[in-house]
Amino acid sequence: MKILSIGNSFSNNSTRYLSGMAKKCGIDVETYNLYIGGCSLYTHYINALEDLFLYSFMFNGIDTHLKVSIKQALIANEYDVVTLQQASHFSFKPETYQPYTDFLFGYVKKYNPNAKIYVHQTWGYKKDSKRLADMQFATHSEMYDAVESAYDIMYNSNDFSGLLPSGKAINLLHTMGFCGADTHNDDIHLSKGLGQFTSSLAWLETLIGFCALDCDFSDFDAPVSDQAALAAKKCAHEASVWAQKYKK
Repeated sequence: MKILSIGNSFSNNSTRYLSGMAKKCGIDVETYNLYIGGCSLYTHYINALEDLFLYSFMFNGIDTHLKVSIKQALIANEYDVVTLQQASHFSFKPETYQPYTDFLFGYVKKYNPNAKIYVHQTWGYKKDSKRLADMQFATHSEMYDAVESAYDIMYNSNDFSGLLPSGKAINLLHTMGFCGADTHNDDIHLSKGLGQFTSSLAWLETLIGFCALDCDFSDFDAPVSDQAALAAKKCAHEASVWAQKYKK
């Protein structure tokens, strides 16, 4: 399976372990990410319109040091899945999604017509962080609820094939008491161990169908305890089951 993410650091976070854990499960997965830090749907739209070669091209979580455009990446390969997402600082504002979602959906279909297009649902900010307060949210879960609602609207705006529930999985971790530095590396990004592992697991089960509970991958960039790994598997599995309502 070949997966292209038109995203930013959040898609980097979510796919960090995906190819490695899929290989561990006996499945061949290649992940490609078009990376510009903080890139929004609007900026993707402008970059596509002008065919700008501004994206760092990531392959299986590693920077290739190539600069590419969205069009170049789309015509270079036949992808099974292409993902779209909003920048986190706009993710809870549904008015920021259009008309850029419509354009990008059509743009992907034009250059990679057989790819299934998925919404990548991102997550809320770190508990008690200044960035969370700046967005006028009292808690991580309050921000996540707004993000979930906005991504639901995005999903229903076009014929998307499904939704990748990274945000749901991270929010479930919070309800289990894994929060703060457990889940976040800074105010907004996922921790290099538990956070990125959980999101990658949610993608693994949602896209490939391999149950997160059965994944024994453990090659992390930062330590993850056995207790935390088990929580990650449970939350990713529950999030993937929840996301089945979006599957086509």
